[in-house]
Formats: sequence, structure tokens, C-alpha cells
Amino acid sequence: VAVNYREHDFAEAIVQLSDGKGVDVILDIVGANYLEQNLRLLANDGRLVIIGMMGGISATLNLMPIMLKRLQITGSTLRARSSAQKAAIAEQLHARVWPALAAGRCLPVIDQVFALEHVANAHRHLESGDGMGKVVLSLV
Repeated sequence: VAVNYREHDFAEAIVQLSDGKGVDVILDIVGANYLEQNLRLLANDGRLVIIGMMGGISATLNLMPIMLKRLQITGSTLRARSSAQKAAIAEQLHARVWPALAAGRCLPVIDQVFALEHVANAHRHLESGDGMGKVVLSLV
């Protein structure tokens, strides 16, 4: 389930959709700003996977919810991985994700397509935060 945080309180939506139980996994690209809320939204034995820090790198952490709910927190980035590790990840993507993409089972949401000569407009659109999905530059 996807929740547009600009239109709905996503924390409230998760609580309602999960009947108050929380979710098993949160893939977090925001980081510090959402840490406390993410921990509240995880179900018992849930996992928080942090892959981005757009909302900051430092947060105060209350260990009690982590212990009481037996939560796991993992951080990961490709930058810190070796070339061999990146190659192994690429192989797994090719084996597991590409077939889903080819079959149309996993499609990106395209917000807007801009011709390459309108790259400045594409940047303005991204900076405005008005989009929902990917912004694509067309080379043809």
C-alpha cells in the first residue's frame, strides 16, 4: 500500500491499515526526522531498514521500544560496498527484479517526462516537491 504523505498522515494510515499492529518492515529513505515515528509504526519483531538520510543523520534514540518490540535496525548504502559486493547485488537484481520488470509486475511511477533541452524545468519541478514519482529526461 502506498500512502501520499502530502494528502494523508501516513502514520495514521499505517495504524488504521494494520489494525493498530504496525508493519513488519519499513524501508526508510528519510533518516533522522522519521526515526521515532518509524519505531512506533513497526510491529513486534519488525525491521527498520535505513537507506537514506534526506531528513538528517542524527537523532535521539529511545532504546526501550526497540527492546520491548524486539526490533531490528539496519543501515545500508551502496557507496560503502566494494566493487565485488556491488557486482553481486547487480547479479541478484538481474535474476530477481528484472523478470518482474519485464513482465510488467513491478513498474515505476512516472510523474513527468521532460525533453533534455528542458532540463532546467525538470530541476525546478524536482525542487518544488510537487511531483509524485520519477522525473524522466528524454533523449529522443
